[in-house]
Amino acid sequence: MPFTPAFPIRSQADVQRIERTPLERAITPRSTYDIFRDSAKAFGSKTALTFLSTADPADTPVRWSYAELLSGIHQTANLLARLGVRPDDSIAVLLPGCLDYHLALWGGEAAGIVQPLNPLLNEDKLVALMNAGKSKVLFAWGSDDEAGIWSKAMRIRAQVATLQTVLRVGPVGEVASPVLEEGVLDFDAVRRLEVDDHLVSGRTIAPGDIAAYFHTGGTTGAPKLARHSHGAQVFTAWACVQMQGTLPTDVVINGYPLFHVAGVLPGALTSFAAGSEVLIPTTALFRNRAVIANYWRLVERYRATVVSAVPTVLEALANTPVGTANISSLRYCRTGAAPLSPDLASRFESLFGLHVHESLGMTEMAGISTITPPGVNAPVGCVGFRLPYTQLKVVALDEHGNPTDQLQPVGQQGMVIFKSPNLFSGFVDPHDNAHAFTADGWLATGDLGWLDEEGRLNLSGRSKDLIIRGGHNIDPKVIEDAMAAHPAVQHCAAVGAPDAYAGELPVVFVTLVPGATATEPELLEFVRAHVDEPPARPKSVTVLQTMPMTLVGKIYKPELRQLAAQSSIVAPRT
Repeated sequence: MPFTPAFPIRSQADVQRIERTPLERAITPRSTYDIFRDSAKAFGSKTALTFLSTADPADTPVRWSYAELLSGIHQTANLLARLGVRPDDSIAVLLPGCLDYHLALWGGEAAGIVQPLNPLLNEDKLVALMNAGKSKVLFAWGSDDEAGIWSKAMRIRAQVATLQTVLRVGPVGEVASPVLEEGVLDFDAVRRLEVDDHLVSGRTIAPGDIAAYFHTGGTTGAPKLARHSHGAQVFTAWACVQMQGTLPTDVVINGYPLFHVAGVLPGALTSFAAGSEVLIPTTALFRNRAVIANYWRLVERYRATVVSAVPTVLEALANTPVGTANISSLRYCRTGAAPLSPDLASRFESLFGLHVHESLGMTEMAGISTITPPGVNAPVGCVGFRLPYTQLKVVALDEHGNPTDQLQPVGQQGMVIFKSPNLFSGFVDPHDNAHAFTADGWLATGDLGWLDEEGRLNLSGRSKDLIIRGGHNIDPKVIEDAMAAHPAVQHCAAVGAPDAYAGELPVVFVTLVPGATATEPELLEFVRAHVDEPPARPKSVTVLQTMPMTLVGKIYKPELRQLAAQSSIVAPRT
């Protein structure tokens, strides 16, 4: 049967109530393939996926039913098997937002191991990731209209020794496929020749079988390949359905990139497991400015029920008037991946009547770790309750910033560590596992936080983001929250600038709201007046034209640290 929420989650006691049922009885699908087979049986002709070729709400979308989606998954898995893909072989995916991405993802997992790739990575990194995953097949967008993908794919194919076949995915509406080189096939044409009602391989997928290699965001260095099992991904979908009350009547505009866990697992697989409808808002997703400009009209047109976006996208939506659009269908707003400022949360709720519910997700836990459910209005920084059947602890740090086995009491900050059914199976490169786990097998997240009296996790930063000034640990979020309260500031980030005396000094980088004006001295005076601790008061504010971002909307702090170092900031010490 499809996943259905047992009852609304409103407290830690509700989470514990779910746990009275043994896990093996609560979750019966053994693989992501089982999820699609169950949903197709239950929902058949109901719409599973809607693709918007443009952001114009008046345009006609392309829709696939649950039955059509399963047929495509069967065909894709059978094609891959015919091309020699076995359960331990990797299938790389280099696509923008599109319907075929879901065939590559879920058909790929039914045949082997899917490896979604960020199209904006440089070619050296793509080659390194594909070689690390030993990719056998590559799905590639057959055009350069999105990040030059096709030309990039043709250049890198010869640099991956294990790569045997490229499957060209033609853009929507393409009249005829071009003549293709040897070893390159037209995906749509060859897929439609395959059996569409079962897996020809006869494969029986176990929960422990590896489903995917997801690369980490690369915000802290070279991307690493994390292994997801089928059981981990299934658990994520089930837990999200329980915690969020996801129903077949839900409609979600999924603007997250599909190479990222947020878009694939909480953003898509959760909906498919419950029979909901998922909208793909053009190939460029939320990077398409027209999608943001028309967002509220798209909500009205498709009766969307959930707003899901990173804080930078919520900021853009807060600056997009609703106008005459009827958005009464919305029942829930969720965010994650980056810190939410109190000012943005307050503005969003006052503008749209939607409380912003925060969650914590990470690649190493198949996309989700804690959730603030609908109906639980938590303060900013609170990312909600642990998932059922998971373990969460906050522990003290040692002098090197590593987790210890000393539990922190309620309200006291430490590092957040987890054990969970959706914990990843380690990185592909064993060397990357060195600091991923504690000695007794807990995931060392690097997140700093504390538990409140209600058992909810509250985040306060990242251990690696701490600014250390003369031995004083400064949480950059304290500075960022103060800076974000200025009406002219759109985005802001605080980092440490190297200093020969203090080690690091806090500095701030900002971008301004379109049309707003503010001088750097004015902004510096404002933020210093609103930061209580003298050591945390920044030494400079720099206004940027654009803030460096990752493709999923996280501010890219390594680039800001580099800017801070290059600036050689000299400021009077106070």
